[in-house]
Amino acid sequence: MGSFNPASIIAVTAAVAFVAGPAAAHARLLSATPAPNATVATTRTVSLTFSERTVPAFSGFDVINAAGEKVAVRISVAEDGKTLTGTLAGPLAVGAYRVDWRIASSDGHRMTGSYTFSVR
Repeated sequence: MGSFNPASIIAVTAAVAFVAGPAAAHARLLSATPAPNATVATTRTVSLTFSERTVPAFSGFDVINAAGEKVAVRISVAEDGKTLTGTLAGPLAVGAYRVDWRIASSDGHRMTGSYTFSVR
């Protein structure tokens, strides 16, 4: 009969957890310009950078003003696939804005989120 070795079980469990960890992670918003809760002078661009490549066909964002209306924005994806940049039709007026984003990462997971900023 063999002896029980808890060290080998712990080592195998740790290896499995290490390998499975990155696969289970989801893309997250790393940075945004304007930043969440920031007050900025007028801007003509909004940029969002994520922790993973996005699938452009299923990724984008809306800029919503205080009246709940979408602001016209043309979105492009950086070559690295992680940064979405929106060019606004014109500079934003003074007021509060909400950015509602949605992405699909290359592993197929869809994520959504939002944040606000103000223009003074």
